Amino acid sequence: MPNIENLKKQAKQYLRWHRERYYPVAAQIRAALPRFRHIGDVQILESSFRLADAQELVARQMGFDGWQALKSGADAMTDEPRQTTSRPVLSSIEAQLFVANIKSSCDFYRGKLGFAVEFVYGDPPYYGQVFRDNARLNLKLVCEPVFAGDIRKREHLLSASIAVATAMEIKELFLSYQAAGVSFHQTLKREPWGAKTFVVSDPDENLILFAGPEAD
Repeated sequence: MPNIENLKKQAKQYLRWHRERYYPVAAQIRAALPRFRHIGDVQILESSFRLADAQELVARQMGFDGWQALKSGADAMTDEPRQTTSRPVLSSIEAQLFVANIKSSCDFYRGKLGFAVEFVYGDPPYYGQVFRDNARLNLKLVCEPVFAGDIRKREHLLSASIAVATAMEIKELFLSYQAAGVSFHQTLKREPWGAKTFVVSDPDENLILFAGPEAD
């Protein structure tokens, strides 16, 4: 468990992200703080959010009811895993994309987006997975249209969202994909909430959003 000074810094980081309207923090606030549970990202970012709220967020993420409980328990904690936890912790998430040809999709993600193929299954293949760093995408063969008409493009329906840590990385990633001749549904732009994003369209018109902070 991090020491209390590091946890204070983490709380201040959450507070800063909320003030900067950095939208990924809204999901973390909603997941941890009950009073924000039933409102959307925009409302969360427009709501009052104080240092005490940020500290409560950190405490609840660590499995405590509040900041004071966390402070009381911090000194007693060791590096050993706790014997009991107050809630399950979700350790990973994988998006599932519907594709018309597993091999063609693997070739695109490997050749254009810099992913590697983790596995393909079936003969002929009907399922597979590609990955790059900690991002994993599952590919499922579907031989019929999944969406009606051009609704995905019209409604900007995303199939996956992938984040990078710095402003430099999101710019470099966009430029590398641009040089590779990738088809963009949306080129790199600054969002109203402060993030920089772009959206790639794969051969099956799955829309993959890549996001990073505006500034480091």
